[in-house]
Amino acid sequence: MHYSTLVDVATVAAQIKHPDWVILDCRFELTDPTWGETQFAAGHLPGAQYAHLDRDLAAPPTATSGRHPLPDPEVFAAKAREWGVHSGTQVVVHDQAGGVFAARAWWLFRWLGHPRVALLDGGYAAWCAAGQAVSTETLARPIGNFVPHPDSTQVANVDDVVAALGHSTMHLVDARGADRFAGENESMDARAGHVPGAVNHPFATNLTAGRLQAPDTLRERWLATLDGRDPKEMVAMCGSGVSACHNLLAMELAGLPGARLYPGSWSEWIKDPKRPIAK
Repeated sequence: MHYSTLVDVATVAAQIKHPDWVILDCRFELTDPTWGETQFAAGHLPGAQYAHLDRDLAAPPTATSGRHPLPDPEVFAAKAREWGVHSGTQVVVHDQAGGVFAARAWWLFRWLGHPRVALLDGGYAAWCAAGQAVSTETLARPIGNFVPHPDSTQVANVDDVVAALGHSTMHLVDARGADRFAGENESMDARAGHVPGAVNHPFATNLTAGRLQAPDTLRERWLATLDGRDPKEMVAMCGSGVSACHNLLAMELAGLPGARLYPGSWSEWIKDPKRPIAK
C-alpha cells in the first residue's frame, strides 16, 4: 500500500525503519530561513532528512521571478536521490505549520511524476504528542535512483494568467490571508493587492488545530470556491507558489484533483508594473 495525500503517525512509526520509506522534515520560517535547520538539529524523526524551502524546494529567485521559483527538475532529482528516493519510495513530508511548507515538497514530487508522497497528519507536533522517539543524529542514506518526469499540465505560467485576464477560461484562487488578498496588509512583497478576477481561499481555512480537515468538509468548502467550475479550470496561487500547494493538497484529499499551480504567484506578478492590480 502507498500513500498519496495523508498518512498518520502510527503508520509512519510502524514503517520508519523501512528502507523504502523516506521522511522529509520541511520545517521553515519565512522570516528566519535558518530556523528550520536549527530545529531539525535539535530533534527530528529518526532517519529523517532535512528539506530547506529556499535551497531545496525552490530555485534562486531572479530579477523577474517570484520569491520561490520552481527548482530545475534535474537539480531537484539529484537532491531527491541524495535523500534516498527511488522509483518505489514512499516519501513522507512534514513541518510545524499545518503542512504549508511540506505541501510544496508534496507538490514537487507529484509534478515530477512521483505519486508516492504524503503529508504526515499533524506534523512534527503530532509525532511528539504521540510520545514517539526523536533523534539528533543525521544519517546518510543509500543514493536513490529517482528520475524526474515533469508534467507541464500541472503548471500555469505568468503568460497564461495574463492571457486569461477578463475571460472565464481560468479560475484563479489565491491562498494568501484575506487581508493580504484585499491589499490591506502586505508584509512580504513590495506591492499590495491581488490579480484582477482572482478569488480568495486562504490555506489556513483547510486546517483545524494544525491538521487538514475531513475530506467531506474540505470538499464542501472547495466546491463553494469552485462555484460550479471543474477543478481543471482552477489555477492556484499565493505569495510565491508555496501555500498554494496546500490548497492543491486539500483539493486532492477532497477528491477534486486537476487544478494547476502558478508558481510565480503574486511576488512574480508585481515585478512588471504593467500588470494590473486589484484591491
